[in-house]
Amino acid sequence: MLRRVAALVTASLLACAGEATRPPEVAPPPASPPPEAPAAAPIAPVPADISPPALEHLGVAVGGHRIQVHVKRPPAPWGAIVLVHGRTWSALPDFDLQVPGARVSLMDNLAAEGLAVYAVDLRGYGATARDPSGYTDSFQAADDLAAVVGLAGENLANKPAVLGWSLGARIAALAAQRHRDAIGPLILYGSPCPPQTPARPSAAPPRPPKPPAQAANTEAAARSDFITPEALEPGVADAFVAAALAADPIKADWRDVDAWIDFSALRNPVLAIHGDRDPVVDQSCLNERLAQLPGGAQLEVLPGYDHAAHLERAAPRFAAAVVGFVRKHGVPRG
Repeated sequence: MLRRVAALVTASLLACAGEATRPPEVAPPPASPPPEAPAAAPIAPVPADISPPALEHLGVAVGGHRIQVHVKRPPAPWGAIVLVHGRTWSALPDFDLQVPGARVSLMDNLAAEGLAVYAVDLRGYGATARDPSGYTDSFQAADDLAAVVGLAGENLANKPAVLGWSLGARIAALAAQRHRDAIGPLILYGSPCPPQTPARPSAAPPRPPKPPAQAANTEAAARSDFITPEALEPGVADAFVAAALAADPIKADWRDVDAWIDFSALRNPVLAIHGDRDPVVDQSCLNERLAQLPGGAQLEVLPGYDHAAHLERAAPRFAAAVVGFVRKHGVPRG
């Protein structure tokens, strides 16, 4: 019995000695947080048990030309938003992409939050015929957009918001400048930097316009915005390629694509949103233009995402940022 007690005491002393000689544990200094990576499995902004509104197709005539508008309206919308596509692809591939297992339709995600969503096909895109000139013109596009905004704002207390993606952001800002009383909150998404000064008038006589090229669109062009593979749900890029080439097999031809926009004349609440990997956005140049806004601008940068963030795993955060901004900055109709 004494030997057993002695053994236990010895073992205890040895253990204590070991603890005494072991260096004390020190918590490592907090590391700098790594850059935020795209979430592996984000929560879909549209609950699985909620069916999106049916897709409607409307039209508005501007100077005798029918502008096609695609619409998703919840039963009792509290507001409206008009979506403007970019230079290459039309409204439905950009904003209503349907992919099994991935809720990346911006129209669905915004409608689920109570917004009536209108997505316009500018002249020469999707279901809207080319202008008789053969060209898509920035000033005409801005005026067409204003007509769609008028349609979207019927029977609503607040002016519709407008979200433009890529070149569509410039068209949205130009429309806000030309039609100051029509548009409420303005969302500039993945915006190339607008020209900083007006174009100088040329002394040379204007040349007759060349015939539009009407070049074919390509699969490579359809895939070009998806430069962050880890940001994508499976099947999204392939679905986009198929939908984009089906809707827009031929490129639209533009003129006045670099129309100057006087940011100091804009009175709209403005949100600028883009991924931090977006190669289209020149942040320094964009900041200079946003600083010209009399009311300033809200900036939302999505870490880990590129030019197509709303079609990637950022979709929930993107939709939440847009909805939150529109709710906060509603502009009553005069």
